[in-house]
Amino acid sequence: MNKIIITSLMVLALVIIPIADAQFGPAAYQKLTQLIIDESENIQAKHVIGVSNSPVSVNLFEGVILDSITVTNEEGQELEFGITGMDEYGSIIIFSAEKNTIVKYNLENMFRQSENILTLNIGYPKPFSILFSEKTELIFLNNNIILLGDKKGISINSGGYVNVDYYSEIPKHIEEVIWEENKFYIEIITDSEIDEFNVDQESKSISFQINEKNKFVTVTMEEELLGDPYVILLNDEKIVYTKSISKENYVSLSMKPQVVGEIIIGGSKYMDNLTNDTLPVESISNDYFIWLVFGGVLVIVVIVVIIIMRKIKK
Repeated sequence: MNKIIITSLMVLALVIIPIADAQFGPAAYQKLTQLIIDESENIQAKHVIGVSNSPVSVNLFEGVILDSITVTNEEGQELEFGITGMDEYGSIIIFSAEKNTIVKYNLENMFRQSENILTLNIGYPKPFSILFSEKTELIFLNNNIILLGDKKGISINSGGYVNVDYYSEIPKHIEEVIWEENKFYIEIITDSEIDEFNVDQESKSISFQINEKNKFVTVTMEEELLGDPYVILLNDEKIVYTKSISKENYVSLSMKPQVVGEIIIGGSKYMDNLTNDTLPVESISNDYFIWLVFGGVLVIVVIVVIIIMRKIKK
């Protein structure tokens, strides 16, 4: 492996030139920057660098395992490079490359695991992508659900830090529903225990009880079952959710309830009933109204008679 650890060169450079000019080359043009996660949650970083006849620098992801770094051209020939630690991410120097350069290295274990949820918090100062293994079907990017489908990857177009959560083993609950003589299947993915699943055809809603808080809950069903738009209530209070189209005519709704209780998911018809904030007013019959008027007049007459009688006595 043709690498050079440039600590001594950096010291020499600091002695010879001012700190502001202590650079080993401009930032490289990166055609591709990606993280590749395998089924064992090992992470490999890959950078594809454009042609350069002068030294260029490449920022590395944090957590890099130095001994795993390889730098080759597109034909697999190893190239000389240097390693520096001058910034937050660490970087390497590629001295020259007449063809596209490919930089690869492994990262330390970057995952946190809480029960069945794996969490990856990672960032990079430039746009990058993350590719997941075939077993990963859905992820939560900054708490927003993303159904990967056949693509198996996401792109962070503006760079920066992201928080990615996904299940190590997907916990699925399948409910069969007969609705207006049609059969539907509702898939609920959550680590929380659920019970009391119910379908209300009249209000066009489904409901179930969740028994653990701060757990992702994702409900996937055919769109025609409830009908867009949707509203989700937790203990009769509206909560925030994210919506994703998993495949043609199917919708996935995801939430992260902060307390235990009853979840109600309603569609367009349920929304109409919910947004009608006017309480029903009990009507008053005409006969009852007449008696009220008569009673009021009688009270006034009695008061007037009492006043007159007191004046006569005086």
